[in-house]
Amino acid sequence: MIHVIVPPHLRTLAQISGEVLLEVEGPVTQRSILDALETRYPTLRGTIRDQVSQQRRALLRFFACGRDLSHELPDTPLPDAVASGGESFWIVGAIAGG
Repeated sequence: MIHVIVPPHLRTLAQISGEVLLEVEGPVTQRSILDALETRYPTLRGTIRDQVSQQRRALLRFFACGRDLSHELPDTPLPDAVASGGESFWIVGAIAGG
C-alpha cells in the first residue's frame, strides 16, 4: 500500500479524513499515484494536475523521503521506501504571503 498525504484544502474537497492508502498498479511513480488518487477521489481531478497537459499545478509540490520531487519526470520511479509503504508521498500546498 502506498501512503499519500494530501493537503488540508484538498482533503476537505474530497472529504478525506486523513492519510490515504492506495493500491498502485505497476511501477510506483508520481503519475501512477496521482492516477490512483484521482480514480478513488474523482473530485480531485484537475486540482493537483491539469487534466489536459497532466502538468503539476504551480502551487503544489511533491515530497518523499525528505526530497522535493516536484520537478522529476512523472514516470520516474519513486524511492523504494515509498513503493514499499515505509515512507509517505506528500502533496504539499505552497505557502505564499505578502
